[in-house]
Amino acid sequence: MSRAAREVTATVAGTPAAAPAVASPARRRFIGAGAAAAGGLMFGFHVPLAGAADAQAAAAAPMAPEVNAWVVVKPDDTVIIRIARSEMGQGTLTGLAQLVAEELDCNWAKVTTEYPTPGQNLARNRAWGNFSTGGSRGIRESNEYVRKGGATARMMLVSAAADEWKVPASECRAASSVITHVPSGRTTTYGKVAAAAGKRTPPAADTVPLKDPKDWKLAGKRLARLDTVAKTTGAQIYGMDLTMPGMLNAAIIDCPVFGGKIKKFDAAAIAKHPGVKKVVQVGDSAVAVVADTWWHAKTALAALPIEWDNGPNANLSSAAIAETLKAGLTATDAVVGNSNGDARAALASATRKIEAVYSYPYQNHATMETMNATAKWTPERCEVWTPTQNGEAALAATSEAAGLPASQCEVYKLHLGGGFGRRGAVHDWVRQAVDIAKQMPGTPIKLIWSREEDMLHGRYHPITQCKMTAGLDDKGNVTALHMRLSGQSILAAVLPQNIKDGKDPVVFQGLNAPGPEASIGYSFPHLLVDHAMRNPPVPPGFWRGVNLNQNTIYLESFIDEIAFATRQDPLALRRKLMVSSPKHLAVLNAVADRIGWNNPPAKGVFRGLAQTMGFGSYVAACAEVSVSDDGNLKIHRIVAATDPGYAVNPQQIEAQVEGSFAYGLSAALYGECTLKGGRMEQENFHTYPVMKMADMPAVETITMPSGGFWGGVGEPTIAVAAPAVLNAIFAATGKRIRDLPLKNHDLKKA
Repeated sequence: MSRAAREVTATVAGTPAAAPAVASPARRRFIGAGAAAAGGLMFGFHVPLAGAADAQAAAAAPMAPEVNAWVVVKPDDTVIIRIARSEMGQGTLTGLAQLVAEELDCNWAKVTTEYPTPGQNLARNRAWGNFSTGGSRGIRESNEYVRKGGATARMMLVSAAADEWKVPASECRAASSVITHVPSGRTTTYGKVAAAAGKRTPPAADTVPLKDPKDWKLAGKRLARLDTVAKTTGAQIYGMDLTMPGMLNAAIIDCPVFGGKIKKFDAAAIAKHPGVKKVVQVGDSAVAVVADTWWHAKTALAALPIEWDNGPNANLSSAAIAETLKAGLTATDAVVGNSNGDARAALASATRKIEAVYSYPYQNHATMETMNATAKWTPERCEVWTPTQNGEAALAATSEAAGLPASQCEVYKLHLGGGFGRRGAVHDWVRQAVDIAKQMPGTPIKLIWSREEDMLHGRYHPITQCKMTAGLDDKGNVTALHMRLSGQSILAAVLPQNIKDGKDPVVFQGLNAPGPEASIGYSFPHLLVDHAMRNPPVPPGFWRGVNLNQNTIYLESFIDEIAFATRQDPLALRRKLMVSSPKHLAVLNAVADRIGWNNPPAKGVFRGLAQTMGFGSYVAACAEVSVSDDGNLKIHRIVAATDPGYAVNPQQIEAQVEGSFAYGLSAALYGECTLKGGRMEQENFHTYPVMKMADMPAVETITMPSGGFWGGVGEPTIAVAAPAVLNAIFAATGKRIRDLPLKNHDLKKA
């Protein structure tokens, strides 16, 4: 086979179902024309960078009829469902396909998917809605309009069949991609009427009924994920796999000190290194080497003499940042996030007060696939292929970096090798790739960050501290609670236009007043939750679970502190404080019942509870741990309950809950990024470890959808992982851990 035949010609078809299966990761290839033809996404799309023969083959291939923006049906009844949200391991692609297929009444065995592009979304008046995939919003935010997309397509297919038979559409029924005229028994298939259906005027959206969830046949079922086979065979294409004719590779290094710049570099010193094509400056703080292979680019970059101007943050340290945040705990410039009554007055008159200060460190997303993008720039057009959580944001970054209007740019979205928020709001790597490509017009450039670059230039989980003060009456009842948060605002750095009157609403996740999003589960006669914003020059970002993580640690650990100080059972105290929060209480009771809270655990095993509400869902956890005499922690078991309102795929929910505990416990045990000399000290996994399989506890998931709302999964249960374990550690050792990670603490029993 020739090299040209082996190379990939990139395409817009986004999912492995549209690409040929291969036997091993070494043979991952993404054949553009064939995939585009098979995928059926042919309305004005082209096959970028394809060779002449490929382009001719694509043009000659039969065009699969588009019924509407969401549904394409091929003559053989294969149904292609278009998914705008990104797939990064969380299962959104399958879940959304289930919802569309449910309303479409198609044959699930013949369903495949593809990504539309953000450029086409703009060209079609945002027909696919929001491309952003984060905050566990993929299904909960788009479920209604994607379901209507499926229902509308079904109505159009049925109407087309009825017209062909010259019978009323009301006499026809659809099931499993077959349309039946009930009185006569005549049948036809979706594939046979798709072309005619696509020419019909869609019904008005407000006339399209949706099924009652109690009547679901596909949604709500434990269906296998659509992307599993391709991932296990190696057919799945990620950004780092992508190749195309004439492509060159780039490695980059940015000033390791936050806010630093390039002073000078000597490109001539590496000009004769193997494969080197060009050395380019990227912005005012980075330099990249372009070579025939990425390894050649990386090794030449390592040899490049560079002199940095470290700038104003050259002496910044974790200790200095901690002092800044500490001062915020008693500062007067705090904005209120939630309050009722008069907490300050109630605390002043309390019979007894309990006080504690907690803190939470910087953490890195550390996705398995580092940041990468392939860009091709000409004065007329710029195209980018990249894993992104938000195709539209990536397109905006491409347009700005390219100096071209969005209509002359396009982004082809690929599956993500991990996102966790890093590939969402900020697309710095896309801008860099385009900047490099602009300096080599017409040449596709694939930029891959090294692991060290990825660790040193992340968008870190915000650092915070929290001072909590509870007031008690003479009977030990909580009369008031003041929570003072001090620390970084993500919105101030990423979306400053969303800061209103100095308030970042995201800071208060899990502590909001009762409502549909991240509300507090406890009722206090007097409550004050406020925030002193302190923004060190370390770029923050939306890290999976965001502020719900530390806020749940703070509150749930402190509730346990109150229980211990007042000699109350931690479960009983929570129940007492949840009289007005039945859904919070329901998940808490579910884990307590499953774990057998009222029955003693095995000898040497201790339990801890935690609950919260975030991303629209109610969650709780109970952990069982033991601590050996020499301080070794063993997490034996975690029972977790989730009420997401509706459960689209229970198997995926269970997988996401299990994965969330791996993520949350990794953060609790090891996750910490520290600064010295204005830069992060952790550069790879040897200094930023993650949880090993041998240390992972058994996770039992209780999915208890109560209906009436749509919540997210995957992120909410991250938040209860650490506090459940921390409370169990206290029960085991008498040691109250108020700052993470646990690797910094001696757990020998007090």
